[in-house]
Amino acid sequence: MRIRCFKALRPAKADAPVISAPPYDVVNTEEARAIAAGNPLSLLHVSRAEIDFAPGQDPHADCVYAKAVENFRKLVDTGRLSRDAEPGLFLYEQEMNGRRQRGIVALCLVEDYDKGTIRRHEKTRKDKEDDRTRLTGDTSANLGPVFLTYRDDAAVSAICAEALASEPLFDFVAEGGVAHRGWRIPRSAELEKAFAAVPRAYIADGHHRAASAARVGRERRNANPAHTGEEDYNAFLCVLFPASELRILAYNRLVTDLNGLSEAQFIAALAKAGTLSENANPVPLGAARVSVYIGGRWLGLTFSEPHGHDPVSSLDVSMLQDRVLAPVLGIDDPRTSERISFAGGIRGTAYLEKEVDEGRAAVAFSMYPTSVEQLMDIADADQIMPPKSTWFEPKLRSGLFIHSF
Repeated sequence: MRIRCFKALRPAKADAPVISAPPYDVVNTEEARAIAAGNPLSLLHVSRAEIDFAPGQDPHADCVYAKAVENFRKLVDTGRLSRDAEPGLFLYEQEMNGRRQRGIVALCLVEDYDKGTIRRHEKTRKDKEDDRTRLTGDTSANLGPVFLTYRDDAAVSAICAEALASEPLFDFVAEGGVAHRGWRIPRSAELEKAFAAVPRAYIADGHHRAASAARVGRERRNANPAHTGEEDYNAFLCVLFPASELRILAYNRLVTDLNGLSEAQFIAALAKAGTLSENANPVPLGAARVSVYIGGRWLGLTFSEPHGHDPVSSLDVSMLQDRVLAPVLGIDDPRTSERISFAGGIRGTAYLEKEVDEGRAAVAFSMYPTSVEQLMDIADADQIMPPKSTWFEPKLRSGLFIHSF
């Protein structure tokens, strides 16, 4: 793996909680509008610039991208975002419910993404990729980082830890009670060299950001007859976390109907898909187990382990899809079916109960989380996870570090 120092665009310490914002893809337009209300400095005016127009505005219209560029330039021209005089690397810490994770803020190379040193486990949607490609190209900036993980390296961790002795660049608590802190890493050049011992990195979250950054890099390369490979557009913004510090939450499922089955018929079909039990814990207690909420009660469904060692088919979400969702409920493609929705584990099982009890769903499935090791194994096998297999919390805020090119 190659990481690169960069001259970051950053807000002043006092402005960090005001300018930084949730990632563009975890809020819809109305949620973004509400968060940014009364705060003209919020980066959501750039990443979701449709909020500056009347409700109903097409977020992919030319005027929206032009507004995003205008708002971004205003933050820079007024000094709200200022560029570091010297290139460097940074440490970004998040603390949620007493648990901390610390990642390296750095540039990674489009070339490493293209050749698979940075590994993927999800497909991207063309419409979402096109949108972020347009915004990245028009602003000439990576507004939010790609969330990467790597297998722990002791030398890398030791250098990173030295940053904690200095005064933080920012330290604040955002919505949801998540603390965000950042430091400049004092031996950045040495960390660049030390990171070469890490064989590869894995996209944990941000496949569309990575794909769009790579597309813009290729477009700029192809348009530049004097291309050398050293231009800033050859790299994109990432935060790299050691795998041991990350925790994946469950990504639960809700289905609107029982595919023409009665409740009794559906439960009988469940019993054929695995071992069924009454009075289950709403949160599964281990892998190959799913808790099913229907008719005001929780059932437990335990799957037999799949034959062979295919890392995808052994995922709980795969077993649920292959043994229940497709054959019983008729959901052949969860990417496109309008009968299924997904809920990040951060919402809890009470949310699942409410959706079923109030009739918005007929049945809910509470999943056991995919592990970071499973994610890496699937990426190493050059395979693709089923949709909505992982939910990472806390989310990385956009606007604390920006790479422009």
